[in-house]
Amino acid sequence: MTQAFLPFALPDIGEEEINEVVNTLRSGWVTTGPKTKEFEESFARYIGGNVEAISVNSATAGLHLALEACGITHGDEVIVPTLTFTATAEIVRYLGADPVFVDCDLNTLCIDISQIESKITTKTKAIIPVHMAGLPCDMEAIIAIARKYNLRVIEDAAHTCPSKINNIYIGQHDSDAIVYSFYATKTITTGEGGMIVTKNTELAKRCKVMRLHGISRDAFDRYTSTKPAWFYEIVAPGYKYNLSDIASSLGLCQLAKADRFQVRRQQMAELYMKELADLPVILPPQVVNAETDLHSWHLFCCQLNTDKINRDDFIVAMSQKGIGTSVHFIPLHFQPYWQEYYKLKAEDFPNASKYYKNAFSLPLYTKMTHDDQLRVIKAVKEILR
Repeated sequence: MTQAFLPFALPDIGEEEINEVVNTLRSGWVTTGPKTKEFEESFARYIGGNVEAISVNSATAGLHLALEACGITHGDEVIVPTLTFTATAEIVRYLGADPVFVDCDLNTLCIDISQIESKITTKTKAIIPVHMAGLPCDMEAIIAIARKYNLRVIEDAAHTCPSKINNIYIGQHDSDAIVYSFYATKTITTGEGGMIVTKNTELAKRCKVMRLHGISRDAFDRYTSTKPAWFYEIVAPGYKYNLSDIASSLGLCQLAKADRFQVRRQQMAELYMKELADLPVILPPQVVNAETDLHSWHLFCCQLNTDKINRDDFIVAMSQKGIGTSVHFIPLHFQPYWQEYYKLKAEDFPNASKYYKNAFSLPLYTKMTHDDQLRVIKAVKEILR
């Protein structure tokens, strides 16, 4: 291997982000403060639809706060897809509730909407759909089911900044809350961080209180309001989920580039689609209507479609050619905790089990050069031909 190793993902950090963070450090306000407030307001404007945005230190924290604000508690059930990262389900357990797992739809890799109703019981209180890899779920169909059974909807939008369906951005639908991730590998990043978006003022109020120890005023208000700075009231046993101004400084710069990043990711995805079309690979699902739908292309998830090499050997071969790959995701019914605790079986989730056996993800991020991508394509072709 003569070329440097090409990692699976890298954040696209420019001088603007560096300068903004330096300015924040020099300001002396490094925890939750004016930059975080500005980031929240900018994000709400970006999503549109008169939403309110509440920043958090991770999407996991955001999902937890949203579920808690919806009143999910011990003994309740929450419907989640099995093809997702564990955070989607673990936050249900934080509250003493139980996740109920649903298979994926192989046409989208999102939750199989046709199976949701069969999983609903008298204990079911909410649905958490995941917009897999940046491809939006059919939110109108999911919300219709939720309304029929009086369920709450919290969207796991960790992969979708920006995505839209039927000309409506993810974040503008009538879900109770939509939660984004700004982790280092996401389409925009704050290093660690996330955002809750909601149209529900009471839910937003509860999330703000629980985000910082159950304090009735947030950290920024405590130091800028007319009340004494030292005075606060604890109204609930909250958490420590606030986002810092240092992270928000990154977020403001990244948000300004979000549309440009999406265009570049789209171009890269289209090149992959074109160049890999004649190989024994099942390529990622695309949007149904390119005129009205938008895919964020956070991930480029493929499946091998050959008996001549298995997925694990393919990943090793790519690594030997100096290229990082990954798998998204190991379905939760294969993970020891979920499998053992809920007695899950692979045959109960045939689509996700089939997908996982051959699944791999190719690097797709805006810091990759055109030559980097051609190198990935060349390696895939050499291995599979």
